[in-house]
Amino acid sequence: MQSSTAEKEFDFVILGSGLGGLACAAILAMEGYSVAVLEKNHQIGGLLQVYSRDKRIFDTGVHYVGSMNPGGSLYQFFKYFGVLEHLKLKRLDEDRFDVIRFEDGCEYRYPQGMENFRATLISSFPEEADAVNQYCDKILEICDKFPLYNLRTSGENYQMDKEVMELNAHDYIASVTDNVRLRNVLAGSNLLYAGVRERTPFYVHALILNSYLSGAYRFADGGSQIAIQLSRTIRKHGGHIFKRQKVVSANYNEEGLVTEVVTEAGDRFRGKEFISNIHPAVTIDIFGEDRFLKVYRSRVQGLENSLPAFLVHVIFHEKTFKYLNYNIYQHHIEDVWGSVTYENDTWPQTTFICTPYITKTGEYADSMSIMTYMNVAETERWAHTVKTVAEPGNRSAEYETFKREKEARVMARLETVFPGIGTMIKSVHSATPLTFRDYVGSRDGAMYGIMKDSRTPARTQINTRTRIPNLHLTGQNVSMHGILGVTVSAFVTCFSFVDKEKLIQKVKNA
Repeated sequence: MQSSTAEKEFDFVILGSGLGGLACAAILAMEGYSVAVLEKNHQIGGLLQVYSRDKRIFDTGVHYVGSMNPGGSLYQFFKYFGVLEHLKLKRLDEDRFDVIRFEDGCEYRYPQGMENFRATLISSFPEEADAVNQYCDKILEICDKFPLYNLRTSGENYQMDKEVMELNAHDYIASVTDNVRLRNVLAGSNLLYAGVRERTPFYVHALILNSYLSGAYRFADGGSQIAIQLSRTIRKHGGHIFKRQKVVSANYNEEGLVTEVVTEAGDRFRGKEFISNIHPAVTIDIFGEDRFLKVYRSRVQGLENSLPAFLVHVIFHEKTFKYLNYNIYQHHIEDVWGSVTYENDTWPQTTFICTPYITKTGEYADSMSIMTYMNVAETERWAHTVKTVAEPGNRSAEYETFKREKEARVMARLETVFPGIGTMIKSVHSATPLTFRDYVGSRDGAMYGIMKDSRTPARTQINTRTRIPNLHLTGQNVSMHGILGVTVSAFVTCFSFVDKEKLIQKVKNA
C-alpha cells in the first residue's frame, strides 16, 4: 500500500466490497465524503462475483434480478448510482420468468406483472379464484408497508407491527386455500430465500416475489458488472478500493472510538467512521468481543444462518442446448417446504435451474447452473481448509470425491427434467458451502445471511448502529438479502450521515 494512503484519515472505511459495502461507498462518495473500501479477495463484489471454468463465466449468487421495470425501485437506485445505462440486461419471458415444476411433470408459470400473475394462477386453478385474489391482495398490502421498497421515507414502522413481522409465510398461504397443489405453487420459488416452514415470515416471501413481478431480468454476461460499474462510480467521486486487504483487528482511542483497522498484511487504514459489510458475528470477532454488550454478542453469535447451497455448473458442447429465458424450480417432492430437511438417499429434493445469458451465443446456452440445498454438516470435516485465489490452499482428494458424488446425484435429477441432456454436456463443476464461506465471508457459507424468524422477529433484526459509536453495519443481515434488499440496507445505513428525505428525492429524480 502506498505510504501516502496509509497516512490519510478517510471519512469512511468500509469493510467488505459486497453490494452493501459498494452501495454505501457510492452513496457517501457521491455526497462528497472520502471513502476507502477494503476487500479480502482479489475480486470485488461478494455474491456479485463471477468465476471462469473452461472459458465460461458463472455467477456466484446473482442469477436474476427483480424490480427493474422503468420506474421500479431497483431501476431508480441504479439510475441514481449512474450505472443503469452501462448494465447489459436481458428481460426474462413476459409470460413466464419462473416455472414451478413437479415430479409428475406438471408446470406452473409465474408471468411478469401482478395482474398477469393473478390471471395466470386463476386459469390454472379456476375453482380457487377467491384464494388467488386474497393472496395477491395480501402481497400488495404487505409490500406497501415497507416504505423504502416503494421509494418512500415515511410510513408505518413495519418493525413495530406484530401482524406484519409475525405472519408466517407457510401458515398464511395454507390459510387461504385447502388446495395442496396451489399452496405448493404459491410457495414454489422459496429456494430464493431458503424458506423454512416454521420460520419464514410472509413479508420475506411477499417482498421478494413482488420485486420479480415488477420486472425480472438477467444480467447478460454475468452479474459482476454491477460491482464493476459501482466501483467506477466510487472512483469517479474520489473513493478508493483496496483488494487483498483482509481486516483482522481494530484500534481504539480513549473515548472508545475506532481509529483504524489493521489488515492481515499489516496495513492500517485510519478513519472517522467505519461500516462493516461483513456478517455481524464476524464483525464482532474483528472489532473485539469486549467492545459489545454480552447480551448483544450472545444474540448475534447465536443467530442461525439460512441454509447453504450446493451449486453445480455444467458446460455444454457448442450449439446443443437452447437458451432458456426463464428459471425452473424443480420439486422432486410434493411439499415444497420439505427440502430443507433431507435424507442423503433422497437428496436433492428441490433444484433451481437456469441458463446464463451470454450475448455471443444468443439462442444457445453455453452453460447451465443448478442450485440445491446442502447442510453445512456435510462439509464439516474440511472446514479447517481455505481455498480462494487470494489464499490458494488445498482440499483433499476425499473432498474432490465428495463433490463428484454430489455432482452425479444432481445430474441424475437433471436428466429427469431434460432427458438426454447428458450427451450435450462437455464438463461439470461445482461449489460447496465452503466455497461460499471462503469467498463471501459468512461462517457456514450461507448465501442469504441470517435466517428471519416469524416466531421471534425482534431477535433476528440487526440495527445498523452498534455500541461502538463510529461502527455501523450494512448488508443482507441488516435488511433483506437480494440485490434490492441489500441496496435498501445501504441507504438505511447511510441515513445516519445523509438527510434521508433529500437522498431519496435524489433517487426519485435520477
